[in-house]
Amino acid sequence: MAGLRPAALFLDLDGTLVDTAPDLAAALNRVRQEEGLPAVDEAEVRPVVSHGGGAVVTAGLGVPPEDPAHAVLLQRLLDHYRADLATHSRLFPGLAEVLEAWESSGRPWGVVTNKPARFTEPLLEALGLSGRMAAVVSGDTLPRAKPHPDPLLHACTAAGCEPMAAIYVGDAERDIAAGMAAGLRTAVAGWGYLDAADRPDDWGAEIRLATPADLGRWLAKPAA
Repeated sequence: MAGLRPAALFLDLDGTLVDTAPDLAAALNRVRQEEGLPAVDEAEVRPVVSHGGGAVVTAGLGVPPEDPAHAVLLQRLLDHYRADLATHSRLFPGLAEVLEAWESSGRPWGVVTNKPARFTEPLLEALGLSGRMAAVVSGDTLPRAKPHPDPLLHACTAAGCEPMAAIYVGDAERDIAAGMAAGLRTAVAGWGYLDAADRPDDWGAEIRLATPADLGRWLAKPAA
């Protein structure tokens, strides 16, 4: 199947489709302000955004998950984020053109994320993407989230395509693991929230893409 053009495109949300780090960093700094702490630069938390709010609390407040204060701080972070989650979040540069070209070909696309639906849905709505997708699978849509394959299989069913005919693009190891386990082709989004400890070349993805433009060029290639 490697030489065939994919029939459906699925993307992770944070760090792949949308740059959500600015709004998450802003929510973190509101919590830090409440705690009497100075603001941190977005760059300090950017590498962990794909790992969820818990990782942001640990990285941005120095509180490990086993600390009883972690759950309280996480809830405060999420409350601030939910109240203001689309002020600065935008599609990564170049992805709007990629999606427009993909849609013009008549093929479906969607989002598969571990972000809970209470954040996913209003964010996609605010960005004007909701009505354009064939599938949106959030972290709590199903009993099991990525790296389990169920979310990708669910997305394929919703889009009416076979897993082997779809591709999943993500910026975390669990994205690639989930896509491979579901039988999809996989690509690493090199423009995403990779940190120094990540080893994307070891994840087993078929393709590693440096920029959204690379994704667009790859999707536009004629079948071999």
